[in-house]
Amino acid sequence: MRPAGEVRTALFNACLELATPERGPTLREMAAVACVGLKAATHTVKHMSRAGQVRIARKRRVEYRNNPVAEYVPAALVDGQDDGFVDLSSVLRAWGG
Repeated sequence: MRPAGEVRTALFNACLELATPERGPTLREMAAVACVGLKAATHTVKHMSRAGQVRIARKRRVEYRNNPVAEYVPAALVDGQDDGFVDLSSVLRAWGG
């Protein structure tokens, strides 16, 4: 697997820096701290979310949008929470035995 690019690394580091238990950074906040363009940040955060590197923690209202925007957090910070994950091997063991 190839290493993460500069944009992805910068956005992830910005997410780590800005995330608190009460509030996660928005895409614009991460892009500003990472000094990355908004278009590049939009595409990169979408891929980071799909890969499971970051997750949407909640939505928040901001003054520059009519709809609430997503707050992102590193997935490692929310791994202990119940997100619907089912251990398939334990289900199969219980079903077969």
